[in-house]
Amino acid sequence: MRRLTRAEAGGGEAATVRVVHLGLGAFFRAHQAWYTHRANTADGTEPAGIAAFTGRRPDAARPLADQDGLYHLLVRDRDGDRTELVTSLSGAYDGADAKRRDGTLADPAVSTVTLTITEAGYVRAADGAPDLADPRLAGDLERLRAGDSAVSTAPGRLLAGLAARRAADAGPLAVVPCDNLVDNGATVARVLTGVADAVDADLAAWVRANVSFVSTTIDRITPATTPGDRDVVASLCGFADQAPVVTEPFTEWVLAGDFPAGRPAWEHGGARFVDDVRPFEQRKLWLLNGAHSLLAYAGPARGHETVAEAIADPVCRGWVDAWWDAAARHLALEAADIAKYRDDLVERFANPRIRHALAQIAMDGSQKLPIRVLPVVARERADGVLPEGGVVALAGWLAHLRDGTRVRDPRGEELVGLAGGPVEEAVPRVLAVLDPALADDAELVAGVRRTLTELTG
Repeated sequence: MRRLTRAEAGGGEAATVRVVHLGLGAFFRAHQAWYTHRANTADGTEPAGIAAFTGRRPDAARPLADQDGLYHLLVRDRDGDRTELVTSLSGAYDGADAKRRDGTLADPAVSTVTLTITEAGYVRAADGAPDLADPRLAGDLERLRAGDSAVSTAPGRLLAGLAARRAADAGPLAVVPCDNLVDNGATVARVLTGVADAVDADLAAWVRANVSFVSTTIDRITPATTPGDRDVVASLCGFADQAPVVTEPFTEWVLAGDFPAGRPAWEHGGARFVDDVRPFEQRKLWLLNGAHSLLAYAGPARGHETVAEAIADPVCRGWVDAWWDAAARHLALEAADIAKYRDDLVERFANPRIRHALAQIAMDGSQKLPIRVLPVVARERADGVLPEGGVVALAGWLAHLRDGTRVRDPRGEELVGLAGGPVEEAVPRVLAVLDPALADDAELVAGVRRTLTELTG
């Protein structure tokens, strides 16, 4: 079996780095790196290489570095599998390598920073500002004030790189967050400028004057890769790829904002540039991500482990349809557009060749539910409606926490403790963590209690 290298695969020379990415993971490689690859292969465009840095898993860079940044997408639909070699990754590095990270961000050739660090990675307080009291971020602040860029949080690492860019007089750039946050450009701007204010007023002023924050909505289902998936890639392409990514045919990227130093021609991959991403953001967060969270928490109570298994269950499908009916009432899009998106979601969820584990989706519920589920619940309650799908999602989360064996959440220990004990007391305690108003809503609390009892027997 051939080793995957640029010389062996004919991937060409690595392109000049023009994009820095923080959060080297599967979704980034199925999405932003793929769009950059497509941009690079379009006629008349200047190739843009990506230097990608790991977040929570430093080991993720090793197999990619061994393969000269190359990897395959294993694209799965009902008709079978196909592979696509992605060549846009010019370097893969440990995010803790401060010298390389800062030096790359200080390069004038770099025009753009993209981020996939998960909702929890921004280290935000309940009001959306940076949580300066968090021990991780507080430690980073001390180091940054001392001129030490050996920091651990994503906001700290990005700010350290921007400080190096300022010192090098390398010019402006755009920060493009690709995480499921409401109005993610403005959200990340608030976090980063808040951290900068706490470090150095002059650096904060430079960030405000030279860094743009682009809002995006992103979509491509990317389940975890298994050893069997690597075997399939090897059989299809003849390479021993140690870092393939499994994904679906569908992909979407909608962006709004300024790129003061230019950008790759991502529209050649199908990216859309609009004035306002919010309608698309809400459609995706509420319909896709909201349904995913509902199934991730309530599906296991019916014995399901994957999205495809759960959506094939008439009971789960009924919950999802009820949720979509509620969410659709509050979307500022044409009914035909919403109906088509729902039909597409059913097809995508039911794809038997995409094994999207519910346990993977269930991570970080305390960060995800406030943006995926609570906005619709709040609107429905304001209209006097008790939304069945929203109640099931919240009750499923309670069941997940009360079980406690698969909880992966930045507040996991606290939440598991709050979820214990009599149901009558646990439900309002946990709902209050998401929003105190939920715990004060007697009808909603009663509905969640009743559904939780039904789910857990």
